[in-house]
Amino acid sequence: MSGHSKWSTIKRKKGAADAKRSKIFSKLSKEITIAVKEGGGTDPDYNAKLRIAVQNAKGVNMPKDNIERAIKKGDQDGASFMELTFEGYGAHGIAVFVECLSDNNNRTVSAVRAAFNKYNGSLGTNGSLSFLFDRKGVFEIPQSDELDLEELELEIIDAGAEDIESDEETITITCALEDFGNLNKKLEELKIEASSAELQRIPNDTKELPLDQAKSVMKLIDALEDDDDVQNVFHNLEMTDELAADME
Repeated sequence: MSGHSKWSTIKRKKGAADAKRSKIFSKLSKEITIAVKEGGGTDPDYNAKLRIAVQNAKGVNMPKDNIERAIKKGDQDGASFMELTFEGYGAHGIAVFVECLSDNNNRTVSAVRAAFNKYNGSLGTNGSLSFLFDRKGVFEIPQSDELDLEELELEIIDAGAEDIESDEETITITCALEDFGNLNKKLEELKIEASSAELQRIPNDTKELPLDQAKSVMKLIDALEDDDDVQNVFHNLEMTDELAADME
């Protein structure tokens, strides 16, 4: 998981840039809209999926007006979005899994295929990469002087926490897919508010590449992440110290 933690740190830093923030807000607005429709209502207290989506939005300082607009849209026409996934390989054999929310299937398929083609990748059939990734719950909690890591670990291990990592800014907790709800509930009981709580696809193994090859793969990943229909991009490229330094 340590490599995954490095990716999360880089994404947080990139997300702080103004150009990226508008993209992040747009993606989170879609998640809120979908959560209203699928989770059953506009009240986060009675809609767990919406509560998590709003929590994630607040975690990146999304304005309250944006959140309320997304909730209102979900109450009116949230059914217009569909969930799409794509699996394939980038350059140098790096596995890439793409999750989308779209209101136009043809547009999304065309854009994702074009990105793979442009950056020497190839799309595969759905399910072709399932053996390479595990779906896990991932919670990020801001570091605080009031939080005792050992005490927190004792509290959450029975709720399904499998792995806990920390850096100067964030504590990252990972759990099995089926324990996501239990762990989220446990954190709420402890009055600990995660800045991010989501299901992610974690690679079982990662592949290290020389810097020039890794940078060519990152062109595909960046192109996909910049697409408005793409919510998440998961891959098994190893985050080396050299690549991390190049991306900062």
